Amino acid sequence: MFARHAVSARAIHFVYQPDTAKPPVSGETSKQNMFMAINSAIHSALEKDDSAIIFGEDVAFGGVFRCTLGLKDKFGADRVFNTPLCEQGIAGFGIGAAAAGATAIAEMQFADYMFPAFDQIVNEAAKYRYRSGGLFECGKLTIRSPCSAVGHGAVYHSQSPEAYFAHTPGLKVVVPRGPIAAKGLLLSCIRDPDPCIFLEPKVLYRTAEEMVPKTEYTIPLGKAQVLAPGNQVTLIGWGTQVHVLLEVAKMAKEQLKVSCEVIDLQTILPWDKDTVCQSVKKTGRVIVAHEAPLTCGFGAELAATIQQECFLNLEAPVTRVTGFDTPFPHIFEPFYLPTKWRCLEAVKKIVNF
Repeated sequence: MFARHAVSARAIHFVYQPDTAKPPVSGETSKQNMFMAINSAIHSALEKDDSAIIFGEDVAFGGVFRCTLGLKDKFGADRVFNTPLCEQGIAGFGIGAAAAGATAIAEMQFADYMFPAFDQIVNEAAKYRYRSGGLFECGKLTIRSPCSAVGHGAVYHSQSPEAYFAHTPGLKVVVPRGPIAAKGLLLSCIRDPDPCIFLEPKVLYRTAEEMVPKTEYTIPLGKAQVLAPGNQVTLIGWGTQVHVLLEVAKMAKEQLKVSCEVIDLQTILPWDKDTVCQSVKKTGRVIVAHEAPLTCGFGAELAATIQQECFLNLEAPVTRVTGFDTPFPHIFEPFYLPTKWRCLEAVKKIVNF
């Protein structure tokens, strides 16, 4: 099990940057890593909503990454329970439960294994309300899943599938960067009227620690956050890549005297065009970085929209720094990922275009 192994410092391609902004709500906080913050969000949802259930492979035992630890003991086996190893069945059950009025929180053990459930998610959950003419819906469905690089996951445990689902009207797709964001965004997904895909960068489960408010709170979906102001280059990422870009911004300032603005997209679908375009019109240069492969990655959608909306403001072509168009490798992971060095090189090129 991946959760049994600590992620070595050698495997980490970023330095985690804790949130320094004012917490979303006032009150008492506690030091939590990301899996604890996710557990807190689910606990709050189950406590406040008697119809809420959470289910998936090994969920009753705490889950492979321990995100559901202790929930079965608190809320009982009829609300926190294991499923067969069948992602299509997990998604199908979640759709049915949500359509019947329950708040359904489904866990797919790894995002790589969401693909057997692709038909249920894309053809059933996303279209349920539309094809019934608004008579029926499964909007109280949230599908959580660990995603992205972890240092030793290789082909079947390190993929970033957000672009597949972003092509589907009717879904919302969210990727948090750390504990505070994860708790607020997950609670927003659980309470949102549309089906949501919540992708959790698994390398952050234990490496990310912040002072998280103990009380419940939500963070708006569809709204990006500007984490570092700048005026020469806009850097856009989500999930783990945000921390890479924050480090790149510091390196660019120190080594190149270049001011970079860093944006965490947070919600992939719908994404915050206003915040992104406002930044690009100010800086004139933009770099999008994500772990997924280059071709048809979500960075392509950003690039297309930016050139359409900000063409006359651009001083250089939109640049993408991404994974490569290959299966996710094992020993070559350090060469595959969009590291700070690859991103910094992109900054050098774009300011000298």
